[in-house]
Amino acid sequence: MPPSKTSYVCLPCRAAYKLPHPSREPRADAGRRPCPRCSQPLVHVGSAFAAPPRRDTRAWRVLSVLLHAGVRFHKSCCGGPGYRPRTPREVRERMAHARRTGEPFARALVRPEVP
Repeated sequence: MPPSKTSYVCLPCRAAYKLPHPSREPRADAGRRPCPRCSQPLVHVGSAFAAPPRRDTRAWRVLSVLLHAGVRFHKSCCGGPGYRPRTPREVRERMAHARRTGEPFARALVRPEVP
């Protein structure tokens, strides 16, 4: 059986790569991977990630906010990663809700609906 692969992202290049999972590699620096294009460190985003097109700058900005807040795209036992905002408007609504209520940004960003 081939080794499982997971997704990595380089935000400056707006590129995504499928690479072997870091826990399956014997190297000591398995968790720190450089981007093949710019040599910046890649961000491990999870196996349920679908990259937006490179020219879609709004989607990459939304993805950047999600990743900087600590939101990842790992599969759960019942399917995919759950709800993730796709537009800047959805991100703004959830961030405003988090500021109003004191809810952590990562939890507010994955809410399907804002009360």
